Amino acid sequence: MDWAQIGSWPRGDSSRRIDGPVHRWHVQVTGTGPVLLLLHGAGGSTHSYRDLIPLLSNDRTVVAIDLPGHGFTQLGAGQRSGLNAMSQDVEKLCAQEGWQPVAIVGHSAGAAVALQLAMNAVARGDAAPRVIGLNAALGEFPGLAGLVFPLMAKALAAMPFATTLFSTTSANPARIKTLIASTGSELDSKGYDLYRQLVGDKAHVDGTLKMMAQWDLRPLLRALPDYSGPVDLIAGTKDATVPVSVSERVAATMPSATVQTLDGLGHLMHEEEPERLAQMIRESINSGPQ
Repeated sequence: MDWAQIGSWPRGDSSRRIDGPVHRWHVQVTGTGPVLLLLHGAGGSTHSYRDLIPLLSNDRTVVAIDLPGHGFTQLGAGQRSGLNAMSQDVEKLCAQEGWQPVAIVGHSAGAAVALQLAMNAVARGDAAPRVIGLNAALGEFPGLAGLVFPLMAKALAAMPFATTLFSTTSANPARIKTLIASTGSELDSKGYDLYRQLVGDKAHVDGTLKMMAQWDLRPLLRALPDYSGPVDLIAGTKDATVPVSVSERVAATMPSATVQTLDGLGHLMHEEEPERLAQMIRESINSGPQ
């Protein structure tokens, strides 16, 4: 995304551009107090938290980050889009800026990054931040899809003109509505238009494909049963991308994880009903030590 567009982007008045570590980051910082870190999912950006941020920043410093290669964050190294590398780079960014999150909200694949960050903190001897996963993508694709999807992403990421072709064919309003509907969510016209802008941006699409191609959840999933930090998973019953069963299955393997379900909401539930999600996030954060 061209930085010249930042003035018209949701919460653009709170946007900052930070050079390094590794990438040229776009972050949005609002409020004062303990730090709450917001991480979007694959193919998203800070825009997905546009309505949550003002509801959460009354008594906290809310930091929302565009993940490497997404939105306005320019990818500094093409091979650092996997889970471990991405988590390390976000961790370095937080250390550089003096952010010490007491809680991390992660949507979809962002929940995996949140959990990896929390596990890294414990490994360093720091207190575990509370992790709040929204429709957390913590399951491998079953069967053949687990092999085909990463291979397809790798092939597309390596093909000249692939991102241009995808952006050109997918970034029309009707196609965007179809894509969003396939996740089980419905958005307003502004929400659809923001995704249209993202899908129409070649760098964003390329960053998303690189993330998909390099993603490997297996080490994280193997480690979760030994992780005892506080984890709250919230899942929408209409999510057609990550079924509720994924959150339930993962939580059952973890010592200190809970699951709550929300009827009638899809994969982008935090964009569909931000007030409801903000209340649940606040309750989750307030249930533990600050």
